[in-house]
Amino acid sequence: MSDRPGAGIGRPERPLPHITVDYTARLDETFDRLAFAKELQPLVVETTDSAGVCKVFFRPAAETYVAGTEEAVFAHVDVGLLPGRPAPLKSRLAEALLHLLHTHVPPRPGALPVLSVEVRDLSPSYRLTGEGLRGSGG
Repeated sequence: MSDRPGAGIGRPERPLPHITVDYTARLDETFDRLAFAKELQPLVVETTDSAGVCKVFFRPAAETYVAGTEEAVFAHVDVGLLPGRPAPLKSRLAEALLHLLHTHVPPRPGALPVLSVEVRDLSPSYRLTGEGLRGSGG
């Protein structure tokens, strides 16, 4: 049994990652989100020693401005974990995810994509319910 507060009381003993990907809507035709999610899932689960499956939400942004120009291609990955992961692990995961994101968001002619990743702790108020949330991690 885990010594984490709330473990075993409707909460998994190891965090189930909650991931949001915000991206420029102009990437809809070139950003293969399913392929990205399929590679993202095992990378996050294995790196964080998480249980179950990642929950990944993709949100296209109709308007994105980087340095005052609408033409920039932008994508940001936010990974939320229950508290307890050390900062060096979060940094390694962020670097690995940034590399993965670069492989899935190609540069546009004349513009390099602006890509970012944040790996953070979820609020202690985070709760989860639902069937089918435990899996093999693959």
